[in-house]
Order: sequence, then C-alpha cells, then structure tokens
Amino acid sequence: MRNMTYGEAIREGMRIKMKEDPKVFIMGEDVGAFGGCFGVTAGLFEEFGEKRVKDTPISEGVIIGGAVGAAATGLRPIAELMFIDFLTVGMDQIVNQAAKMRYMFGGKITVPMVVRLPAGGGVQAAAQHSQSLEAWLTHVPGLKVVYPSTPQDALGLMLTAIEDDNPVMYIEHKAMYAMKGNVEDQVAPIPFGVADIKREGEDVTIIAYGKMLHEALKAAEELAKEGIEVEVIDPRTLYPLDQETILKSVEKTNRVVVATEENKRGGYGGEIAALIAEKAFDHLDAPIVRVGALDTPIPFTACLENYVLPNSVDIIRAVKSTVHSAV
Repeated sequence: MRNMTYGEAIREGMRIKMKEDPKVFIMGEDVGAFGGCFGVTAGLFEEFGEKRVKDTPISEGVIIGGAVGAAATGLRPIAELMFIDFLTVGMDQIVNQAAKMRYMFGGKITVPMVVRLPAGGGVQAAAQHSQSLEAWLTHVPGLKVVYPSTPQDALGLMLTAIEDDNPVMYIEHKAMYAMKGNVEDQVAPIPFGVADIKREGEDVTIIAYGKMLHEALKAAEELAKEGIEVEVIDPRTLYPLDQETILKSVEKTNRVVVATEENKRGGYGGEIAALIAEKAFDHLDAPIVRVGALDTPIPFTACLENYVLPNSVDIIRAVKSTVHSAV
C-alpha cells in the first residue's frame, strides 16, 4: 500500500497512461510549468514536455473544442477546466459536439477525451467557483460521468477514463485534493458502473459521492453509537450508474437517504430517488429522504457557506427522520 493524496492519485493516473501511450496529452489553463490551479499536474510538464502538457488560452470553448478535435483525429486528450462552473462557456462543445459525434457518424469515429472538472464548495470560492453541476452532465446522452471520492478510486477511475473511447466527464471535489488515503501498489483500472459499499449496515442506506461520502461516513459513525447501523454506498460513476448495488441495499435496509452537495432542485440526487421509487417502491418502509444544499448561490463568507452546504449533521437528521417514519 502507498499513502497519497486525492490530487496525487489523479496525477498518478494521468502519469501512468502518459507513459504507456504517447497519444495521451494534457491541455488547459496553467497546467504546464505552473502545475495547474490546484497543483494536480505539478511535475508532468518537466517529465513529458510542452508538447504533451499544453497551456491553453483562457477560453473554455477553445479547451473543449481543441480536445474534441484532437480526440476525433486519433489522440487521447485530458482537458482541464479550472472550475466546473466554467462549463457554461464550453457547454456547446461538450453537449453538441463531444457527446454527439460518435452517434451522428454511425460509430465510425471515437471521441476518447477526458474533461477534468474541479467542483464543489467549502473553500470560500464564492458563487461562481463553488457549484456542483453534475446533473447537467448526467442529463446528456453520449457522456460518461465519473465522481471519485477516495484516492484509490481517483487513480483507478482515471485509468479507465483515459482508456475509454467515449467522452468522460471526470469530476473532482476541490476540497478533497489534500485528503490522504491508501492506494494499492498494483494499480488497476476500476470499471465504470460498479459502485462500492464503503460501509455495511442493516437499518438505512445512504447513497453519497464526493465530499458528501465522507460526511455520510462521519454520520454513520455517530449513528452507530445510537444503535442505528447505516450502509453507505458510493456510486463512483454517476453514468453509467450501478443500479443493482443500490437496489439490493434498499431491499435489505428498506430505508434510504440520498445525500449530495448540489442544491436539491433539479439535482442528480432526485434521479437516484426516482430510480428507487420506480424499481424498489415495495421494499420501502419510509419515504426516501434527500439531503442537499439550499437553493441559493453559494455565499463567500465561511459561516454562510457552511449554512448553505449540507454536512453530517444534516445527514444524521435525515436518517433519524426516516427511521422514525413509515409509509
């Protein structure tokens, strides 16, 4: 086992594939000698040179458009946007080009590109740099959406993302870059569509990913002191989604909390809740409870940001509400 940070694990995944395949390259704002906005690409410029670690103009449309063109003509680009919030500028290239090309050409071309997207709040980056916009991406046919929650998963999912012949949106929670965890010495790609049961329990299922996974695990430890055993499931990939693992857990516990950092209105957590309602309704002994951010832009001030964003206390409250409720 090796101990590394979440950010180091992402970098190691990119580095491994760049050493294996000369067609893999990185592009984005300040990803070169500067090492990236959050330091994730540090050292790769020195190791692989400017042709494979390319600084770009400050234009998300250029970054995504360049990645789409490179992928369509045989390369395997990894494009970094500084913040997921800036998807708005490159969304046309993602939704109408990257996601559609393989279908519109009858499968005669592939679009093997990865877009790295630092997301989430908790670092006082204010309303334009703190959003959780995964629901935008999971809504678009043709995209795969990854959201690792641990260093081990970050490395394994990066290997799979780079190998995939379709566009992969690789979401990273920016507040987790310094979080450390054990990573196996023999690294292996983690298949898409395979969830991980991070904690087993019998009473309530919590489905969470990203930073909220760790809030869920913290909540589970506190609830265990009161005799409530929680099962915590990390989807790891939002699309494709491992429905089987989620539904089996619901059939066992009969109670569900879906915890995401996004604001609840129109969020991906609602998609998970709808899946359970459609396919496991008869197994529910209480209504599904969702935990999410308030429906407001993320404030800058720490006390207000903490008020808006969900945490373990909110999850504990949600679990207790479903334990003491009945259909």
